[in-house]
Formats: sequence, C-alpha cells, structure tokens
Amino acid sequence: MREIFSRVEDSALINIEVEVDAEEYQGSFPWLFCLFLKSNDRDGGCFEELLEIKESVIISLEHQKRAKYVGTRINDGWHEFYFYAKDSKNLEVTVSKILKESGYKYESSVVKDTKWDFYAKNLFPSELEFHNIESDNIIFLLQEEGDELSCARNVEHYASFDTATQKERFVENALTCGFEFKDDISSEEFECGVALIKFHSVTNEEVKGIVEKLYELIKKEHGYYEGWSTTLAIKGE
Repeated sequence: MREIFSRVEDSALINIEVEVDAEEYQGSFPWLFCLFLKSNDRDGGCFEELLEIKESVIISLEHQKRAKYVGTRINDGWHEFYFYAKDSKNLEVTVSKILKESGYKYESSVVKDTKWDFYAKNLFPSELEFHNIESDNIIFLLQEEGDELSCARNVEHYASFDTATQKERFVENALTCGFEFKDDISSEEFECGVALIKFHSVTNEEVKGIVEKLYELIKKEHGYYEGWSTTLAIKGE
C-alpha cells in the first residue's frame, strides 16, 4: 500500500511516497538501488511523464521478483526512486534501456543495505506522520461528501494512556490549550482513554497544526493519540 506525505529536512520540503508494507521483503532483498531523475520543468509540466517512466522502471525491475519498489522522494526538482533487490546485477543496465531516449538527466547507484536502514530513516513515516496521513485521508473523504472544510465545527480527538494519572495530567494540560473534556473512554487495549472536543475547521493545515500540538501533549504523558472524528458541514444546510 502506497502512502504520500511531506516532511521538512534541513529547511527543505520533501514530498515522499512510500510502500508501507514493503518490510516483508527485507530478508530477501538486501541491495538498495537508487535512481535519480532531474525534472526538465520546475513548473511540473513533465510530472505525468515522470510518473509513466517511474511505473515503467517499477514493472521492469519487479519482473520475476528481482526487485521491490519501496518509495519516492521529490526534492528540488529531483525525483528519487528507491528499490531493494535480490542482487546488484544488471539493475543499471535495465534502467538505462528505459531512460536512454527519454531526454532526462539521471544518476543511479546500488549499495548493500541488509537492515533496510535507508527505508526506515528516509522513507517510512514516523508515528506522527502516520497520524497526518490518516488525517489527510479523512479530510479527502469529507471533501468527497461535499464538506465545507473551512467551516469550523466541534471535532473530537481521542487519546489513551496506561494509567489514570497520566490521563488526568494530560487533560489538565489540554484544557489550557483550548480543548474541552467530553468523556472518559476505554478499549480492549487501554482502560484509560479520553475524548476531547475542540472547535475548529478541518482544512489540512488547521488539522495538522492541532494534531501535532495535541500529539506533543500526549507524548509528554507517554500516551497514544487515537485519531479524530467530526460531523459533515455542508454549505447551505
């Protein structure tokens, strides 16, 4: 399953696509193959063409299960495609056959990465990034239903803790940040959970800022953020 998200590294915005289920291949694919393509158009006019090239390379390298595509990083006009392979043979030859007539400037390399360190550090989402991905997915579904995202409404946020003391300290801090207590909740895994309410819009930027602030408060008490939910806000209703 591919997920898309962004992160900031050294003040630069990096757009990332990652195969989040790829780790099951780790034991059989110890070689990291990197392919770097320079965009010919900083305005993005060649983006669809780059996607076609990427999918052609994926099909060629994954043929007969020789390699596994694990993700893409886009940074300053460079599209970086990453694969893990069973061995290092003929990877660059295969790619050069696809790219020789494309007109794109490209570079490639192959290194051994048995532990998949690059995947873990540079492609796989952090816990907070996973929450932001989930938020984006919810917002997309709301849009599909005609939601007026900029319309503020009550949004419920959920958190779980190992102890009641942790939960109580968290709630006390959250109340000072504009959240309201709604209810105590529990699950099979955690008995000490809480639902909070905050009045805000559900634009991507607004939700991301609120989730990141709440996540910080939750982690301060060693808890777990469990996501958010809200009702539809449709213009004219």
